[in-house]
Amino acid sequence: MGNGVIISAEPRINDEIRVSQVRLIGPQGEQVGVIATSVALNLAREANLDLVEVAPNAKPPVAKLIDYGKYKYNEKIKAREARRNQSTAEIKEIRFRLKIDDHDFEVKKGHVERFLSGGDKVKVTIMLRGREQSRPIGGVELLNRLADEVTELGTVESKPRQDGRNIIMVLAPKGKKVHTQSEQRRRGATARAERQARQAARLAAKQGKVAEQAPASAPEVESEQE
Repeated sequence: MGNGVIISAEPRINDEIRVSQVRLIGPQGEQVGVIATSVALNLAREANLDLVEVAPNAKPPVAKLIDYGKYKYNEKIKAREARRNQSTAEIKEIRFRLKIDDHDFEVKKGHVERFLSGGDKVKVTIMLRGREQSRPIGGVELLNRLADEVTELGTVESKPRQDGRNIIMVLAPKGKKVHTQSEQRRRGATARAERQARQAARLAAKQGKVAEQAPASAPEVESEQE
């Protein structure tokens, strides 16, 4: 609000457009040209569309024929998707020694996979000691091995490079960031369904066993009448 006047971020539409002429754009993006605003309004009514001012500061202003209600709905959906897909990834860091045994490598690789699955980037650092700094190729090979083994979850965003005493590589997650609560709900629902299926199977097996153990009823014997 400025000087008692409410300034709206919404574009002017239809009768709110007060200028005498507009540069009209058709519903398919075609350039109609500069025409009288009243004519543009008639075209909008005939096409059951709205005349929307999309560039008010142009000379003359630019207006477009669109379904404004549908347009607003689509913009709302796009904004929601943009917020959902907005990068909120953190950069996690994992440090390796050049001379790392297979067990420690697997443990640290597990951390990397967990971070990537959670939608976070991972900065992997190989710390070089003493003479190791003169032969960094071993660190590059170790990082490439790691990248190959987590390729289903992440891609190399920054290739291995030497930075002082360290060799650094950055991995980025594939796909969208996992929403933890949604994932937990999905896993919980799956686990419940599996438990219910196992319970149903045990009950069916128990009922079948009882049926097998039940004594067979004696066959009816028809009496013969002489």
